[in-house]
Amino acid sequence: MSSVYRWRLHRNVLIYIFVLLALIGVMAWAERMGLSRNLIGPIFLFSTVMIYALIGIAGRTTDEDEYYVAGRRIPAVYNGMATAADWMSAASFISLAGALYLQGFSGNGDEPGGLAYVLGWTGGFCLVALLIAPQLRAMRLYTLPDFFEHRYGGRWPRVIAAVASVLCSFTYIVAQIYGIGLIASRLTGVQFEIGILLGLGGVLLCSFLGGMRAITWTQVAQYIMLLLAFMIPVSWLAYKQLGNPLAPLVYGSQLLAISEIERRLMEDPGELEVRREFAQRAQLYASRLQNVENSIVELRQQLESKIQLLKAQGADFSTIAQVRRELLAVPQDPAKAREEWTRAKIENLERSKPLGGMPAHTQSFTGDPAGGAVQARLFNESRLNFLALVFCLMIGTAGLPHLLTRFYTVPTVAETRSSVAWTLFFIGLIYLSVPALAVLVKFEVLSNLVGTRFDALPSWMAQWARLDSNLLSFSDVNGDGFLQLGELKLGADMIMLATPELGGMPFVVSGLVAAGGLAAALSTADGLLLTISNALVRDMRPSGAKAPKSSEGRVILSKFALLAVAMVAAVVAAFKPAEILALVSASFSLAASAFFPGMVLGMAWQRVHRAAVVLGMLSGLGVTIFYMVVNAPGFRHFWELDSHGGLWWGIQPLSAGVFGVPVGFVVMVLATWLIPQSLISPNLRSQAPQAEPPNNYPGL
Repeated sequence: MSSVYRWRLHRNVLIYIFVLLALIGVMAWAERMGLSRNLIGPIFLFSTVMIYALIGIAGRTTDEDEYYVAGRRIPAVYNGMATAADWMSAASFISLAGALYLQGFSGNGDEPGGLAYVLGWTGGFCLVALLIAPQLRAMRLYTLPDFFEHRYGGRWPRVIAAVASVLCSFTYIVAQIYGIGLIASRLTGVQFEIGILLGLGGVLLCSFLGGMRAITWTQVAQYIMLLLAFMIPVSWLAYKQLGNPLAPLVYGSQLLAISEIERRLMEDPGELEVRREFAQRAQLYASRLQNVENSIVELRQQLESKIQLLKAQGADFSTIAQVRRELLAVPQDPAKAREEWTRAKIENLERSKPLGGMPAHTQSFTGDPAGGAVQARLFNESRLNFLALVFCLMIGTAGLPHLLTRFYTVPTVAETRSSVAWTLFFIGLIYLSVPALAVLVKFEVLSNLVGTRFDALPSWMAQWARLDSNLLSFSDVNGDGFLQLGELKLGADMIMLATPELGGMPFVVSGLVAAGGLAAALSTADGLLLTISNALVRDMRPSGAKAPKSSEGRVILSKFALLAVAMVAAVVAAFKPAEILALVSASFSLAASAFFPGMVLGMAWQRVHRAAVVLGMLSGLGVTIFYMVVNAPGFRHFWELDSHGGLWWGIQPLSAGVFGVPVGFVVMVLATWLIPQSLISPNLRSQAPQAEPPNNYPGL
């Protein structure tokens, strides 16, 4: 690359940083001058999306080399920045701090703990740097399925890899679009479904026209945005609480304060009263589940009688309307009632535990032998889930198609290694601050929200509760007029987004954080959409006359596939199938079991042939999907199975890859030994990797 080209890149990035800082400054000044919060949020949303869209339009192309791998001329530092943005998805930016807040560092029982995500994702990039990225770049390919076809020969390895790419990437992108809808609806006040469509427009403008070239430079811009959006609030909280803005260096002192508050809350009379109320509710749901059909009839009769009594007593309309809503909410179908009441029983049992079901930051065993034995069992179970999740995230990182494709865009193999190092640096800037943010937010909640009168709670809490009760809900369970910790339910997906309001910061910081979360979701969604469209058009490409002959034809077909996938993913995300972190973790398990064994053995062992890799990929992926399906709550409710009866050694389904990866390795090794090359037809035999593969795509 010429020095003139690099100078132009640096100049454009500096211009973007100046424009972004100017936008933040103007919004801060406008807020001080009285600009309504109802305008600040939409201005931030549309301004940043339009900036990304302009970059996407400027990077438009129909050249296949530019569309798929950005011309292989992205400098290592900018590719590292773009990869970090691709990596810092909605799960990392929005939900990771929430997982650390709710689960603590080490977790408890079936919760692995938030530190597992930090260690697993960061460790995965070390695997990428040491084992995967340099060798893939040396082969000058376009997609991960390209590797499987080139290494093993034939069509089936490529097709299986393409199907697995679509499966894990689609699961991943649903989580990103859910995050986009959440942020857009919070910023603009529109309904969640409308928010999804608003954010999706930004995704399509960035990725539809320019493919990888446009996506790379929008991701560079998005990383700068999310870095500012994350560091400003965490530094603000650290300075407010400890007088030092360097949060990663000083937050440890708050752990002692949090532990002391938690010990006090465990013995607080109000908290004990709330816990007893939730335990009674759980018992009520358990009694209803003993005879669901009769319970539905009895519950309806009770509510109808209550309405008649309230009318006779002359109760106000709002009280009667509330009971009517309860009557309308009674399930009509016994199967639906069983599912809802089972879920309610589990939730109330969880909230009847100390600290509202959250594990304490300081784990300690009680003096009671029985209690100590239970804690020891939960501790061992959480350790298994911790290790299983770290394994799946590490191996899944080394197998995620949209991440590995990024390393095809740098000029040389040497720059690939530099790019991975820069990626780790840019990710580390944020990941070192994530645990600090979780601790500082927890201290803010325990010291400033808990114990506040309900009529004095800040207005932002009611706004979040109206948006989605799964994100935030609170009610005076014991009727004392004060908020207890057990009466407050916070979702992992809102901890980061609500941090500015929780810390009393200007609303412009809330807009900045939401714009950062939107940038994180958009950057990952761009790469995922391109990966899925490539898999559908290039990797499962039609043969013969139906295949596009020109590079422009293949690019145009990829664009329309991208548009179709985006719309389907938006429809699925509108149903809110699961929390962001759970969906993302599941996609890592799928990627780990589908790709990692075949890639590692293909690079390290020349004897592995196509029949072995096909059997291994199908076996590993099949075991992973089977474990996820049979342990899905909907599946177990439908077949009236025990909710935890299908777990192996207590491992949660989001870590199913811990079973699929070993199965894939074992099947590939055994098949290689048991099926000799002499029994395989020539077109099924493997071929060793080459630094320069034959050009299978005319026009390049």
